[in-house]
Amino acid sequence: MRCVSWNVNGIRAVERKELLPWDVMADVDVFCLQETKAHIGQVSDTVAAPEGWHSNWYSAEKKGYSGVAIYTRDEPDDVIEGMGNDDYDSEGRVISVVFGDVLITSAYFPNSQEKGKRIDYKLGFCKQMEEFLAGWQTAGYKTLLMGDYNIAHEPIDLARPNANNDNPGFLPAEREWMSHYLSLGYHDVFREENPDLTGAYSWWSYRGAARTNNVGWRIDYGTVSPDLRDRVTGCAIHPEVLGSDHCPVSIDLK
Repeated sequence: MRCVSWNVNGIRAVERKELLPWDVMADVDVFCLQETKAHIGQVSDTVAAPEGWHSNWYSAEKKGYSGVAIYTRDEPDDVIEGMGNDDYDSEGRVISVVFGDVLITSAYFPNSQEKGKRIDYKLGFCKQMEEFLAGWQTAGYKTLLMGDYNIAHEPIDLARPNANNDNPGFLPAEREWMSHYLSLGYHDVFREENPDLTGAYSWWSYRGAARTNNVGWRIDYGTVSPDLRDRVTGCAIHPEVLGSDHCPVSIDLK
């Protein structure tokens, strides 16, 4: 099963560019999308119900903001909207599907914003995600958390760490939470498989030819619970796929 996560930064904009995920990436079984910026009634039938796919959306109460979706080749056993906390669910940041004993989650973590204006909200979301995943694991499920975490964990995960120590996405509190999350046993599979690989990024600013010059950040992840690690057969970042300021990342499961 190939699972792909992509922050599309506006699904309607991606459609106008004729770069819809299922058209530009083949052999994918699960697409986890973030920042769809739309409600299901605002998109074309091509996006709402593409042929050969089951689509599930969870949008923010505020139109044109946030929003997540999961598209699957096979119909999931269950679909879970949100995390059960209105403070975060109102922003449409989390949707999950169940296949057998595996929970696959598409998550759009909040941006902590300039000068950490929203850092408390971000860290609260992170804590809620921990509890959400732990609850499913207690119930006997393995978890794959895919999405835009809006965190570059270590200096290797961004092109210019020294210039970004005080910037959202690389704040000490965010990085500390990511370290804590991994200490619980979750696996950042890409970094485990590529411990010394530099220049591997999933987001680039639209300013200053950042993508052309590969001045980017790795803030999109697929992390798995301990009991799912041995079922991972591959992982990758796909910078060749255009259409957004993010590129897709993938995890393959057997």
